Amino acid sequence: MQLRLPWILSRRRLLVAVTLDSALFVALYNGLFLQHFGRWPDGSILLPVLWAMWVLSSYVLGRYQGVDGARSSAASFIALQGVVTSTLVVGFSLAGTLTYLWLFETNAGDSQFRSFLIPYLGFLGLVSLLTQNFLGSWVRNRRNGRDKWHFLGNYEAYRQLRHHLKWTRLSVQLEYLNYEKISESGDVDVSIVVEDFSVEQASLLANLLKLQQSGCIIVNRQDWCEAVLQRFPSEYLSDADLLRGEFSFPRGTFQSRLKRLGDVLISTSLLLMSSPLLVISAVMIKLEDGGPILYSQIRTGLEGIPYTIYKLRSMRVNAEPDGAQWVKRADSRITKIGSLLRRTRLDELPQLWCVFIGSMSLIGPRPERPEFDQQLEHQIPHYCLRQRMRPGLSGWAQVNYPYGASVEDAANKLSYDLYYLRNFSFWLDFLILIKTIRLVFNAQGSLPLPSSDSKETRFKP
Repeated sequence: MQLRLPWILSRRRLLVAVTLDSALFVALYNGLFLQHFGRWPDGSILLPVLWAMWVLSSYVLGRYQGVDGARSSAASFIALQGVVTSTLVVGFSLAGTLTYLWLFETNAGDSQFRSFLIPYLGFLGLVSLLTQNFLGSWVRNRRNGRDKWHFLGNYEAYRQLRHHLKWTRLSVQLEYLNYEKISESGDVDVSIVVEDFSVEQASLLANLLKLQQSGCIIVNRQDWCEAVLQRFPSEYLSDADLLRGEFSFPRGTFQSRLKRLGDVLISTSLLLMSSPLLVISAVMIKLEDGGPILYSQIRTGLEGIPYTIYKLRSMRVNAEPDGAQWVKRADSRITKIGSLLRRTRLDELPQLWCVFIGSMSLIGPRPERPEFDQQLEHQIPHYCLRQRMRPGLSGWAQVNYPYGASVEDAANKLSYDLYYLRNFSFWLDFLILIKTIRLVFNAQGSLPLPSSDSKETRFKP
């Protein structure tokens, strides 16, 4: 299978930010250690442990979020956020380091070294904060005017594409380009999205080719959706796209076997580590209304085969006397404890058993109820494609789109599932896992959108 990593290209600036932060971490560690002790640190795993905690905590807490500059806040808010998150990162790193030194007696585990950690992490937080804010400002200045695209094609198709833009991670501008202007334009800096190359006139294609050879960026609508939207609206897919096999999940490959191995190992570990939380949650559910702790439900799985999921009960008993219903933002069926469980995603923990036995995967499209699937298959083109892979606890749609509770939401989430289906890889799964941790930590994406939600107030990945 050809390995596609377009999501890495759109995160070049994030990778630069992490690399720069890592270089600062190592340079300051070695420099301050030499100044403090007069020798290089002993060979141990202390440095990589600290580094991993620093980078992962920084990402989860949002210290790298403003680097792209697409949805940056006011400068004062960014500075305040940086100070707070840096302090939290220092606390996490210090707690983890002291725990390590307490559990494993190393040559560096004396009181002198412990006293070195506090000023080192504090100074690192300050220098890293200034560096990341400078990088964010530099990126925003360089990107001014570089995310402007012109659409060439039917005007209704242009309006439809603009509608899809509301979910993009970047601040992209899309303007309509008249056919007459294309031959008159001599601006090689313009970037053009063509609706369909196959239906354009030969003379127009010749003009487009000249512009491309002069340095103009020209892409078709589908490639643009993959690069910018990072999803595939299902209405843009043709039978030819499906016949090429680009939307078929690979089976029997090394990456698919690695995915299954990761499912077993991680689900087992999480079940063991979360068992105290499960017990506490069970007691709280029982005390609130005396009803059952778990509830089971039939969901659609791989190849459309139904299976049973188990979740901590978050709704009152007999919440759907009239049949299946979409969850609402202020749903009266949800209990007080259930609201907390949903926000923290604790109600999903029993599904780890489904991951362990193979009914689900950690990463994949969220499973839907058969009642809704039957409805959506008639309303959304190519909806059944999402059943070509195991459903997951989290997925590309879940980390890029809020909780879905309508047919339009289902169509948007399908477009992200199709992107994942076409670009599946171990590294994309790893990215989704890290983004899921960040969402859970910040309690995002667990509620349906209000009906009047705007782009500015919608969920931000």
